[in-house]
This record gives sequence, structure tokens and C-alpha cells, in this order.
Amino acid sequence: MSTHRIHLTLNGEAIEAEVPGNRLLADFLRDDLGLTGTKRGCETGVCGACSIHLDDTVTKSCLCLAFQADGRQITTVEGLADGATLHVLQEAFMTHGGLQCGYCTPGFLMASAELLARNPMPSGDEIRKALSGNLCRCTGYQGIVDAVGAAARTLHGI
Repeated sequence: MSTHRIHLTLNGEAIEAEVPGNRLLADFLRDDLGLTGTKRGCETGVCGACSIHLDDTVTKSCLCLAFQADGRQITTVEGLADGATLHVLQEAFMTHGGLQCGYCTPGFLMASAELLARNPMPSGDEIRKALSGNLCRCTGYQGIVDAVGAAARTLHGI
């Protein structure tokens, strides 16, 4: 099996690693780097639990090989918070019941963060559309939509 030396920026930190050619990015993040916020759900790109930002675009890390991240910037759910200070989305998910078991929450947070970066005040329909690539079995989705809307309002001082 061939290996690849990769260099990337992960949650603001430069990383260099040797990875097998068949190593999934999700497995590299979780197993090699210990960033277990990225979840393995369906491993087919359907559920969104493994969502990360790859160069500021939501990407399902179970569908990406680790060596494809070479030279790129990755943000995981661990990179949303600023040290001990939670991201406004993380606070809103807690306040508005956007999580129950929490398994899908990292993927929803990453998709929500990308949405708010490109659409600072999305409507409920826009939120639902942006999050349609993520599945949740527990919440019924309304708490998630409410949380994203609340985060948007907080970011705008409303």
C-alpha cells in the first residue's frame, strides 16, 4: 500500500502526517488525530455526521481520502469553539434544544456554520435546505432550525 506525506492546516494548526493511500479523512481525524467530534455514521455520505469544513466548504469526510486534504484547510467541530468559549451555534443548540443524543450534532453544527458564513440571516426554509444533507433520529429538527435562526439573530445583535 502506498503512503502519502500530507501537510494541512487543521483547526488553525499546521499538521504534517504520513497516511496510507486508502485512509479515509474521517478515520484520519478520529483515529490518528483523536478528533472524535467527527462522527462515523453511515459511511456512505448520507447522514452528514462526519461533516467538516474543507477550505470553508462542508464536506463529508467519510467520502474523502486523507491525502486529498493535502495543502488544504480543515475545520472540525472542535475548531468552532474559541478555547473554552463555545461558538454561538453551539450555545444556541444547547439553549434551543437542537440536540438530544448528540451524535449528529457535530455535522449539523458544521453545516450550520457554513450556512451562516454565506447567508448571515437565513429563513427557516433556507436553514432546512442547507441542513438537508444531515440526518437526525432524535430531535424532530425544529430545535435545530430554531437554534440556527437564534444564532443568526445573535450574530446580528437582534
